[in-house]
Amino acid sequence: MTEPPARQARPDPPQLAENVRVLPQDGRTLYLLGTAHISARSVEEVRELIERVRPDSVCVELDAARHRALVDREAWREMDVVQVVRRRRAMMLLAHLILAAFQRRLGRQLGVRPGAEMLEAAQCAQAVGAELVLADREIQVTFRRMWSALTWLDKIKLISQLMLTLLMNPKISEEEIEALKEKDMLGQVMENFARTFPRAHAPLIAERDVYLAEQIRSAPGSEVVAVVGAGHVEGIIAHLDAHPRPVDLAPLLAIPPRGRTGRAIQWGVPLLVFGLIGYGFFTADASVSLEMIKVWVLANGILAALGVLLAFGHPLTVLTAFVAAPLTSLNPMIAAGWVAGLCEAVVRRPRVRDFESLSEDIVSLKGFWRNGITRILLVVALANLGSTLGTWIGLTLMTRQLG
Repeated sequence: MTEPPARQARPDPPQLAENVRVLPQDGRTLYLLGTAHISARSVEEVRELIERVRPDSVCVELDAARHRALVDREAWREMDVVQVVRRRRAMMLLAHLILAAFQRRLGRQLGVRPGAEMLEAAQCAQAVGAELVLADREIQVTFRRMWSALTWLDKIKLISQLMLTLLMNPKISEEEIEALKEKDMLGQVMENFARTFPRAHAPLIAERDVYLAEQIRSAPGSEVVAVVGAGHVEGIIAHLDAHPRPVDLAPLLAIPPRGRTGRAIQWGVPLLVFGLIGYGFFTADASVSLEMIKVWVLANGILAALGVLLAFGHPLTVLTAFVAAPLTSLNPMIAAGWVAGLCEAVVRRPRVRDFESLSEDIVSLKGFWRNGITRILLVVALANLGSTLGTWIGLTLMTRQLG
């Protein structure tokens, strides 16, 4: 095993960039650097800070999965998309890929790889013999907590807006990227996001501020450098100021159960459907009940199948969605998109080249639909959306049969 390089004496005091926040804490010194994730200047600032401070540890805004993805660009090849669908993580992965595509397009304009400053921090930590601390919460936990916090209308709105980003080709200068580090502009960005998705703000931003702060607090050594996105700086400082002693992070790692309203809707829909069919049978005649069943099947089946068609799914997947949607809409434990996604994954299992080209394909709308991996995720998302719309349309049309 290669011995770490000998540690050199630290400059006293180090000359630091203006946007580095120095936080004395219990005889230790924390250096908090806020960065823009697609900024060449941020990469330089990270290198300069670590080389001048030569800290005992370096904290980065990454979890193990994202760190591996930055270090090993071939890590996608080990992804089992079938397991992703079975474990109900397709929507989270789709959202992650769309956001990554948006960042990658911006990064291409500036000639900077998204996350380059975090990778630079990890490499510099190794160069100076500092311990690397992956300080962010696991991304799957963050997405699951966010998803649990959203209403079904929020989810449709969020997915719709994420899909729209695939059509966008923003032009932004490096000066505008750097301006995002300014407190007033960044505060405005956060306020806009909170107004649009107030329930998502806490798990995506506020909770991670707390998690990052505690991980930075517990990092080993007397000199600690922390490299985080500029949007987290004020939240981290506020938490450290308000809580001079460590706090328990276990509640931030738990996946909250579905609320009473969600459970009521889940089980209420099938009860309402069977109730309407039964009411029509006993108060009118069997033909009314049969017409209700027909309406339910067609509304769910057609719209779910249409979703698969929009995702360019296989014809067998289209048929599967049509058959599955009327049944899965009556079973809160299964979704039409999961069944359709598994069918698509089996019928057209992603090829090696899909994994090899994934990082490039997600940058364009055409590539997103062409790649076998993202196509499966789109099948799941759009089949679920179609089935959800079909459920409410079906219920509306069924009630009209009693008029």
